[in-house]
Amino acid sequence: MTAGQEGEALVLTSHRLRGWALPTPDGGKESRGRVLVVGGGRTTPGGVLLASEAALRAGAGKLQIATASSVAPGLALRIPESMTVGLPEDEQGELSPDGAGTVAELAQGCAAVVLGPGLGNVEVAAELLRRVVPDLDCTLVLDALALAFLTASPDGVAHLEGRCVLTPNTRELARTLDVPESDVEADTPRCVTDLARRTRAVVVSGAATSWIASPEGGLWRDESGTPGLGVSGSGDVKAGVITGLLARGADPAQAAAWATFAHGRAGERLAVRVGPTGFLARELLSEIPHVMAELSS
Repeated sequence: MTAGQEGEALVLTSHRLRGWALPTPDGGKESRGRVLVVGGGRTTPGGVLLASEAALRAGAGKLQIATASSVAPGLALRIPESMTVGLPEDEQGELSPDGAGTVAELAQGCAAVVLGPGLGNVEVAAELLRRVVPDLDCTLVLDALALAFLTASPDGVAHLEGRCVLTPNTRELARTLDVPESDVEADTPRCVTDLARRTRAVVVSGAATSWIASPEGGLWRDESGTPGLGVSGSGDVKAGVITGLLARGADPAQAAAWATFAHGRAGERLAVRVGPTGFLARELLSEIPHVMAELSS
């Protein structure tokens, strides 16, 4: 699907997405791609759990998880479909940059890697990514505090030549661009477009309205969803869906657009049964395959 002209957003609809069909999920698990989810800590393993299951729900074939060694066994039991590896952690239970070599080894052969879900320390996250990202040669998703890496290294994903998706919330977008959060709230599409150009990556951000920008100047607007999506863990689910679609072979802008719309539709489905608010991020997971099937029909 062609994006709108430069500065002009194309509104995402189910009809338009059907015209931008995802790669057909034929074949076995190897053909649908392997993903690696890196993040979490002693007190925040949930972000990794949500992103990991979301990647599988979106159709990824194989799952690897790299998280703090203290919570890795528990996550392995919660997600038996995964291969889970424990990484070194500091005294606060945050991932240590000393695990960078292990992450790089696990990423070899992966179709997509997501860095960031559940990370809790900005400085530690930035240092871990400084050691990891330059060695990666696969499609990458940077989520949550992982964006801190680009604040210090705006060209840090340039070597991936567009094979990267950034998923900052409003605060993270402001921090990465080094502008007041009020500037982002006043003109989110301009800020999203600016970051996409600076980093040469696809950028997804927004609140009630989500905006997706490509480094080539494409811009999409998504108005699906419900206020209930503004809940802890919701962003981890969306980042995981993007990663799963990338593993299946979607290009970065396509994966971001499909995942954003499907995430919103999943919230709408839950709102019909539960109400506009009050549902949990983990309840979105079981809705994702149904929404994807509807959009692909």
